[in-house]
Amino acid sequence: MGDSGEGLVDAEAKIQERMEELERSRELALRPKVRQPEEARKIESLKLARTDLNRQLEAATHPTRKVQLSNTISEIDRQIAGLSMAI
Repeated sequence: MGDSGEGLVDAEAKIQERMEELERSRELALRPKVRQPEEARKIESLKLARTDLNRQLEAATHPTRKVQLSNTISEIDRQIAGLSMAI
């Protein structure tokens, strides 16, 4: 009789392993595929810099500084576009 109990425990362990395996595969399927993670990190960094520069531009009062910030934002946009094509 002890053998039948062990069989149930083994079956439950196999079922649990299979459920965990399916959960891992679901998580991987939902994760976006990034072929070049370094470029993705650079893009994210540039986006954060752009957000900060936009904040500075909104607060700037001197016309020359506004031009500098606008030019820098344009350059960042150009870099993001170039890196986005690589991903």
